[in-house]
Amino acid sequence: MSAAAVPSGPRILLRRLREVMAGEGKAQQRMDQLVNVIAANMVAEVCSIYLLRNGVLELFATEGLNSSAVHRTTLRIGEGLVGQIAQLAKPMALSEARSHPNFAARPETGEEDYHSLMGVPVLRGRRVVGVLVLQNRSNRNYTNDEIEAMQTIAMVLAEMVGGALQEEAPGVGAFGANDLPRRLAGLSLNEGLARGVAVLHAPRIVVERHVADDVDVEAERLTAALGELRQQVDGMLQAAIAEPGGESRDILETYRMFAHDKGWMARLHESIQGGFTAEAAVERIQVENRVRMSEITDAYLRERLHDLEDLSNRLMRHLTYGGQIPEGELPEDAVVVAWNMGPAELLDYDVERVKALVLEEGSPTSHVAIVARALQIPVIGRLEQLLESVESGDDLVVDGDNGQLFIRPTGDVLEAFTANLNLHQAKAAQYAALRDEPAISRDGIRIELNLNAGLLVDLPHLDETGADGIGLYRTEFHFMVR
Repeated sequence: MSAAAVPSGPRILLRRLREVMAGEGKAQQRMDQLVNVIAANMVAEVCSIYLLRNGVLELFATEGLNSSAVHRTTLRIGEGLVGQIAQLAKPMALSEARSHPNFAARPETGEEDYHSLMGVPVLRGRRVVGVLVLQNRSNRNYTNDEIEAMQTIAMVLAEMVGGALQEEAPGVGAFGANDLPRRLAGLSLNEGLARGVAVLHAPRIVVERHVADDVDVEAERLTAALGELRQQVDGMLQAAIAEPGGESRDILETYRMFAHDKGWMARLHESIQGGFTAEAAVERIQVENRVRMSEITDAYLRERLHDLEDLSNRLMRHLTYGGQIPEGELPEDAVVVAWNMGPAELLDYDVERVKALVLEEGSPTSHVAIVARALQIPVIGRLEQLLESVESGDDLVVDGDNGQLFIRPTGDVLEAFTANLNLHQAKAAQYAALRDEPAISRDGIRIELNLNAGLLVDLPHLDETGADGIGLYRTEFHFMVR
């Protein structure tokens, strides 16, 4: 079959997909209809949906393969081409799939006669929940437009995975490869050990509605949100101009350029005219930019794309929460995860519940590190790919002594953490036993030991440490955290 362009326009396709998803019957029946619609629209002999269930990819629906293979055929993350797409979270298009070193046929599916393959990850909240696949008997060269169309379909499919399908198929949406343990090495900004639950300082927004009811309304919402975003960035820039030093000003100047970039705005509006909601349009462009970011080796260009990612997140919050970060109840053992943070932002939290702070940026002389030190909160900075690796609610072990963060730690890591924590507590007990001993040198001279302070939270440390008084008082902290 020829590699023809998608026969119907994107708005017609999205409307048809929405009709199927909103139809009657069980979610499985609607998925069976979806693969039929997608195969016809994309001019493919085969369309299959694989979803993660309990950590493995399971064939959930197919048009063209043997129907008896549905719910029987499974693949591990990284196994075969489908498993590799899930592992890398990137699209793949091959005119001769069988020549690929990772090709792994499943005889029960009857896929031996198909040569070309194109697959895209199904992403929900930046996590892979499945893979959408097309196959053709001919050596078809899939176009970039067709790959983009499949990514669009996958976004809509993710909406069903996060809704009705989870009720009918327990275990669907277990995020497989993204739930694997991971270790990140960074820079210790404040020593200490902690274990807790990841709390994203700027929570990601999961788009619940992708297909627009009225594209004109969505375009107006996007225009209004862009206006609010520009005002916010302009206000931040004016505040930076009033402060000494030019580093933050330069960064915000870049933000301002992005916020007024006509190309970025045109792509957003083009997505809406294709039938997306404003939020889905932002998400779609973010996915495209992340693919570009993963292929760029130049550190400066990657940094600029990170700026655009942050700006897109801000735009999403203007669309969803009026520009504010939504507040939620802080767990008792919170590990705050952020790109960077000011001291006032840290003190906005209930610091009694904050066990550690981990940053993708940060330096030992940053004000937030100094404040965290006063609060005895372990801090690690310079953790590359932190925000890409951590999801809200993840189990985290923070080794502030060695600048290491363990994400979703294994049993042996937890054992080592417990042993090190016990050692820390034993040392603390030894120090506590010496607290009330007089500080006298061997030749009989008494030495006065005073405390460095700068916040009201430092005052209880006088009794805890047995210090004689306050030697250095950091008055500037009161101005930084106003």
